[in-house]
Amino acid sequence: MATERELSDFLKSVEKRAFKRSIYHVRDEEAALDIVQDSMMKLAEHYGDKPADELPMLFQRILSNCTLDWFRRQKTRNALFSNMSDFESSSEDGDFDLLETFSPGEGSQQAESAEDNLRRAQILREIEKEILQLPARQREAFLMRYWEEMDVAETAAAMGCSEGSVKTHCSRAVQALSVALKAKGIKL
Repeated sequence: MATERELSDFLKSVEKRAFKRSIYHVRDEEAALDIVQDSMMKLAEHYGDKPADELPMLFQRILSNCTLDWFRRQKTRNALFSNMSDFESSSEDGDFDLLETFSPGEGSQQAESAEDNLRRAQILREIEKEILQLPARQREAFLMRYWEEMDVAETAAAMGCSEGSVKTHCSRAVQALSVALKAKGIKL
């Protein structure tokens, strides 16, 4: 059984990687922080008495489930609360201009050209599609190694396989992504 110290040390060791992974998924720093905190709390509350070597796999599963829950809540919230009254102007004349409401501020990312924004979004979408097309074990190894920056040993422990298998899965994933993205004309 994990001691309080072991649990605390484990949570400290994964917080940055978990935060990075969550930002990658939800693209919102505050939401990512909430997801990581919820995941850590659930691990401590429900699985704090498990052996320390089981904590990485349990935490990865909890983090994934919390991320999915966030997406479900967003979908529901967006369906319920998206109406034009949310955008009403607070000015005295009551005029409402949708373009004025969404005009980008100085120095914001939106201030760059629409073409650049579109191109970046398209490339990210294509990369995400290709990652989703990878076989499950390759995708899991790739995301843990390169998005969460886990080392080979940590990834092997979380996946329940040998370090050699992790290296093979990652190599195959990188090769498949490279071929697929090059075929689409994307050079990284």
